Amino acid sequence: MTLEQLRIFVEVAARQHVTRAAEHLNMTQSAVSAAITALETRHGVTLFDRVGRSIVLNQTGQLFLKEAQQVLASARAAEAALMDLSGLMHGELSIATSQTVAAHWLGPKLAAYRSRYPGIKLNVGIGNTADTADAVMNGKAEIGLIEWREERRGVAARQVAIDEMIVIVGRDHPWADGKPRRVKDFKQTSWVVREAGSGTRHAFESMIEAKGMTLAALDVALMMPANEPIIGAVEAGLGATLMSRSIAAPFLKSGSIAEVAVTPLPRPFFLLRHEERYRSKAADAFDAMISTVGGAL
Repeated sequence: MTLEQLRIFVEVAARQHVTRAAEHLNMTQSAVSAAITALETRHGVTLFDRVGRSIVLNQTGQLFLKEAQQVLASARAAEAALMDLSGLMHGELSIATSQTVAAHWLGPKLAAYRSRYPGIKLNVGIGNTADTADAVMNGKAEIGLIEWREERRGVAARQVAIDEMIVIVGRDHPWADGKPRRVKDFKQTSWVVREAGSGTRHAFESMIEAKGMTLAALDVALMMPANEPIIGAVEAGLGATLMSRSIAAPFLKSGSIAEVAVTPLPRPFFLLRHEERYRSKAADAFDAMISTVGGAL
């Protein structure tokens, strides 16, 4: 068993698809299939069930996946330790981030870090808040950046910025008139919301639950896993949504959407690091830089 075989297995398991995993790994489909077959044959197990033209991770594969992820995380930590012996001249830093953080806030920080440490390769993965917290917990990423707190065993969270959430609607929506609205008025319109597990969804649910309301009480017209298509749906008049001001800002400026006169909801951004895994100098430098530049949005 090699680390390369484990890496291929983890990618195939994540996508449940050999071709897509091969594309992500920049390998041929036959090479990926051969690596999985060799792993199964060598140890006399079946990790995937072949259902028609698809593959599905079976129970054995699910159990092995956790171990494979841990081995790869340990290998990355060992590599980071070796890189640290040569200072910050070269190496790699893996960062997982939620979509909202990545959209506007993170870019300038990455540029500043790259300017200071040009030899460090930045590997940035984007998902939702839950995905990001899982990546740090499982060792897939050394730094995590999320909006709203997401508890994970062994993962420490430190606030690094404050975001502001606002309600937006299309310019022809009745709520674009500038008149004050309150949470109790939210039943009067349709809503477009983010998926469960996202910080934006968590913020919206916290906002309405603080006023004794649940999502089930609202007319949710659409749920989508990304901010940009949600803004498109709002522009088209599908309903209202809660969105980060930093993401909505260019659309507000163009006049394609309008901010509803609802009291904005403050929302913290957090930097996540595992408390027990190896902490590389590259990650320490990024952590320190975020603290130095501050959390202005």
